[in-house]
Amino acid sequence: MGRNLFAPAAERPAAAPQPEAASRTRRAPDYTASPCTLWDHILAFFVGFAAGFAVLFIFYKIIPLAAVGGAVVGVVNIFAAEQSAMRKRVFRLRGQFYDLLEAMSVAMRAGNPVWKALLSAREDLSLIYAEDSDILVELDVLIRKFENAVPLSAAFADFAARSGLEDVASFASIYATIEGKSSRADEIVRETQQIIGDKMEIEMEIDTMMMAAKSEVNIMLFMPLVILAVIGYAGAGFMDAIYTTVPGRLVATGGLMVFIISFLLARKFSSVKL
Repeated sequence: MGRNLFAPAAERPAAAPQPEAASRTRRAPDYTASPCTLWDHILAFFVGFAAGFAVLFIFYKIIPLAAVGGAVVGVVNIFAAEQSAMRKRVFRLRGQFYDLLEAMSVAMRAGNPVWKALLSAREDLSLIYAEDSDILVELDVLIRKFENAVPLSAAFADFAARSGLEDVASFASIYATIEGKSSRADEIVRETQQIIGDKMEIEMEIDTMMMAAKSEVNIMLFMPLVILAVIGYAGAGFMDAIYTTVPGRLVATGGLMVFIISFLLARKFSSVKL
């Protein structure tokens, strides 16, 4: 434990034989690209089309207009699904990074330097995650860069820049400050892991508390549509003026605009970021 865990590359001992997976050339993941497949796009389009068609038909009862509007909503929903998939991917990556720090912390408390802790963590995480998972690919990229004499601080900084994860950026910044100057790497890894774990726990508690509120918001948003549809079909002509007169069309358009604005505001206010 007396040796410097952050010795410059020229002073490091010869690296131990690398795992087979780490020796393969693997491209760094692009987190700005959508992970959605063609089937995901098709499903997102039909979900959006169905929702858009139903809403417009309830407000106007004009099938061609509802079909065109549904197609527009379907296309928009494809992009929304892509953004959602990218957010979920990065969120999963943060959990995987938490597991990486935990595995590294265990290895470093046993007296291993950062380099060997990365190798040990890679071996441990391969038992949990698939070989094509983002964290294992990132580990292979880190290991390959280290083998090519790239400082780990620069490799972690690149990881943070590509993923956009604040936790990775904070760890990379702290690591760059102490690299080659301190032997407290194990403490820093452990403290970073604890901070990430606390943030994830708080987010889960907030999400649990807001789940009931989100359900109430969804009911409040879609209940008027249900009432309007029921009255329109079972109201014995009570709603005919909405669908046959110009003032009625204007009222329906105003109601549709209010519904869209309410939907967007509800989605925005129900998203809590720490």
